[in-house]
Amino acid sequence: MSSYFRPLVQHGAARPAGAVTLAGQPLWFTNTEVLKRDAAPVVVPVADIPSEVLDRLTRPRAALSGLDMGQPQIMGILNATPDSFSDGGLHNSVETACTVAADMVTQGASILDIGGESTRPGADFVPEDEEIARTRPLIEAIRAETDVLISVDTRKASVAKAACAAGAGLVNDVSGFTFDPDLAPFCAQINAPVCVMHMQGDPATMQDDPQYDNVLLDVYDFLEGQITHLEGLGLTRDLIIVDPGIGFGKNQDHNLTLLRNLSLFHGLGCPILLGVSRKGFIGSIGQEPRKIARAPGSIAVALAGLSQGVQIIRVHDVAETAQALRLWAAVR
Repeated sequence: MSSYFRPLVQHGAARPAGAVTLAGQPLWFTNTEVLKRDAAPVVVPVADIPSEVLDRLTRPRAALSGLDMGQPQIMGILNATPDSFSDGGLHNSVETACTVAADMVTQGASILDIGGESTRPGADFVPEDEEIARTRPLIEAIRAETDVLISVDTRKASVAKAACAAGAGLVNDVSGFTFDPDLAPFCAQINAPVCVMHMQGDPATMQDDPQYDNVLLDVYDFLEGQITHLEGLGLTRDLIIVDPGIGFGKNQDHNLTLLRNLSLFHGLGCPILLGVSRKGFIGSIGQEPRKIARAPGSIAVALAGLSQGVQIIRVHDVAETAQALRLWAAVR
């Protein structure tokens, strides 16, 4: 029976004997929760963790395209789509989108995530040529103005090829490299950093009735399998980010289970990306029907993720998130 080890993360300068550092960050743990599919969880001390597991949990994550993974990084969301759930239709001109991109960088984003296909629940498929027409000119324009790391949010190899030729340096695939069999080999060929996200189903159907045996362990196993696949193609874990895919084929209980247990995913040995910005469960729990007014709830969940060692937070509201992050860091 497989065992999964979730570090019980703490912070503070006063550390007890035996405490170990989490992924090279100013966080530490002395115990882990051991999870199994067919047994009750138990808590064990660090000394009882297998050495290969402990190495993955503690090893500092390598810099990603020059970004320090020992410090929180903000990924700003910039969708060149007419129908994205929150910012669709707001960045239809390259000039407008470039202005927004420049503002995000000034406000504190170290990564910009450019998308040309909406992945909101119920979204329709976008043809490759249309997605390229939406993203490539914008990436070219942003690259001409700044050296910020640009991520292309796509599940299609042809779109990623066009985006990387235009200046993108990271491929963020919501399908976790299951949609287009040519995408992972392309990323391995050019040695591009990637983000592997978990999604059950596809955007058109993912929220119909998502079901799991154990959402936490099912998502972990999927991500581990996809990392192994990418390693087999030649990408190292230093180039792989993982994203549990909050809101993608998950109901509210699924989302909350993942959020409460995010530290489990450090066992994959990769940086963790958390994307919760303005999502539906924030509106329902926070009692805010207006997507644009969900920054407070989005920031609250993002900071909870950072407390569990998440390295990258993907947000719409960059200035507000950066301000909160500076205060969060100062009081800690």
